[in-house]
Amino acid sequence: MKRLSLLLVATLLAACSPNAPKAENTSSARQISALPLTIRTADGSHRFTVEVALTERQQERGLMFRQSIAPDAGMLFPMDPPRTASFWMKDTLIPLDMLFIHTDGSIAFLKANAAPYSREPVSAGIPVAAVLELRGGRAAELGIREGNHVQWGDCTVSLPANPLNFCPR
Repeated sequence: MKRLSLLLVATLLAACSPNAPKAENTSSARQISALPLTIRTADGSHRFTVEVALTERQQERGLMFRQSIAPDAGMLFPMDPPRTASFWMKDTLIPLDMLFIHTDGSIAFLKANAAPYSREPVSAGIPVAAVLELRGGRAAELGIREGNHVQWGDCTVSLPANPLNFCPR
């Protein structure tokens, strides 16, 4: 009985540990991570702070039902492994620019001002490492084009490897 009590206490302590795995339905699992993201254009670099949709549930919801997006914000959808991604705007209230990103960080395809509520799929038609959604028209405002390069995470300092960093050279 004493052994069972010790096992129960150890299990409870492990579950309360900050390193304990979180269940998918906890509030912290539903929170979306934010990362710095930089797009290099012919005119220079522009920095954004983007939400990262990591889980399948987060990716399914994306930016649906949002009333607005800040000019230097967006949402990143990492594809690991790279795959042919297809998005639609069925429950999205605002226009979006969708940037489909190759594994080398270059923009493979840019769909400007995807129409709200549209059920028409948007895809690059090839496997991509990620898709970035920005406020509709923002890519044109900043001169962002296909072929420009994107990186995200903490690519400028030497830190332990972080799976959220995408630092193509």
